[in-house]
Amino acid sequence: MKIKKVLVPFIAGALALSLAACGGEDKAATDKKPQEETKQEDTKQEDTKQEDTKEPEATKEQEASAKEMQEKLAEQQVDDKKIVAVVNKEELKGDNYNAAVTSIQGQMQQMGQDPSSKESAEQVKMQALDMLVNQALILQKAKEAEIKASASEIDKEYSVFEKQFGGEKEMKKALKAQSMDVKTLKEQIADSIIYKKYQDKIAPAKKVSDKEIKEYYDQAASSSKEAGQEMPPLKEVSEQIQEMINQEQQQKLLAKHVEELKEDAKIELKI
Repeated sequence: MKIKKVLVPFIAGALALSLAACGGEDKAATDKKPQEETKQEDTKQEDTKQEDTKEPEATKEQEASAKEMQEKLAEQQVDDKKIVAVVNKEELKGDNYNAAVTSIQGQMQQMGQDPSSKESAEQVKMQALDMLVNQALILQKAKEAEIKASASEIDKEYSVFEKQFGGEKEMKKALKAQSMDVKTLKEQIADSIIYKKYQDKIAPAKKVSDKEIKEYYDQAASSSKEAGQEMPPLKEVSEQIQEMINQEQQQKLLAKHVEELKEDAKIELKI
């Protein structure tokens, strides 16, 4: 069992999920092609086995169900240029809202929830709007404090994206599939860096004691054991646990700070 980091739910993260999904679909299509060619060749050689090449009915039903699910999820999206909210005169657009929606839908599916139901759709909508409003408030305050992201910091993060997709060519292909370009991605990366810097300023990470790490580990190990899984030794995941505890502490402090910002902010939801 691997311990996953709790990431700040920023739009760049949502974009990464969208691009990863796109990249995965491309890879699946590439992997499928030689299989289809092999199947066609076998069919030519053995006409008597044509029935074997037919797609099982269950698979067709699964594909139809998946397609229906995607169509329902797509209905929760809005026009990219639509104004979904206004925060202190700053207009928040549909493209960022849609990225947040996609991220939340994916998280719900990973937890075994159905994001396409009527109740879930409303939940996704409100969570996405809340995420955008919170981020807008934080970025506004960060820019007031003249917190910036340097070109080298942006390029470093961008190179991570490139590596994930196997190079610049594949990266741009994935961006194009999402109707985006390099400039837009770098702008979002810059905002995510500024967001993180502001978070560290408002809610700086504190030293985590060995006792806290051990208690966190024991709790995670107990849950893993109940699920029939085994945790790695404490020494192998100690650093990750420390980061997770820090992030949880920071997010609590940041959430409190955002609520204070909302009291003095002018927020108008448009959808």
